[in-house]
Amino acid sequence: MRISVLLALVAVLTGGVGATASASAADEQACHLAPVADSDISLQPTQSVGVIYSENTVSNLQYLERYHSVALKGVKNGALDSRIREAFINSSDPKLAIDWLKGSLEKQFASVTVYDNLDAVVQAHPDVVVMLDTYNRLVTQRNTQVEARFVAKFYDANLQYIGKAEGYGGKEMSSVWVHDKAAPEIAAQIDQQRELQLNALKQFDASLKALVTAGEVAQVAGN
Repeated sequence: MRISVLLALVAVLTGGVGATASASAADEQACHLAPVADSDISLQPTQSVGVIYSENTVSNLQYLERYHSVALKGVKNGALDSRIREAFINSSDPKLAIDWLKGSLEKQFASVTVYDNLDAVVQAHPDVVVMLDTYNRLVTQRNTQVEARFVAKFYDANLQYIGKAEGYGGKEMSSVWVHDKAAPEIAAQIDQQRELQLNALKQFDASLKALVTAGEVAQVAGN
């Protein structure tokens, strides 16, 4: 494994996506669908759900796409060890979280549709509106703090707040940009990024299931 190729790739990653990560961190609370009041409606499996992405989610998806693209292009010549190459590519998959979160919602509700903006979802009149807020921070030469956070905020048809489901993972990684580490060790460290994302997504699944279950219990109690 040529460490010079690894360092060259890291330099591109740092310059190409580092600024976006910082911008996402500063904007991580961007969610302009603020609750007017708490809703009396509880979540039920029979409901239709309309999903919109927060500004932070859109920005973070762009960040992941750039990181992923750089990882793909930076290793095309095959000079980088295949294990490190795959670790970079797999851990920056921009579709991993979004597809997982949508699938998680589909398991709990009758129908799930993603809309481009708030106006579109309001016009569609689903039973429940979900603002999906996601954030990922990946490793670069300047950053060793890896994070994954996924939050779904639920509102009724009148945009009154119902509740939220969430999952989070964070870890301070030791630097992989050193000359004395073997390729398997570097690849294993980079793979931790994907493992952290998967653990956060599993937390989200459990949180969502608990939220829907609580809604069903509340409905039964109300009857």
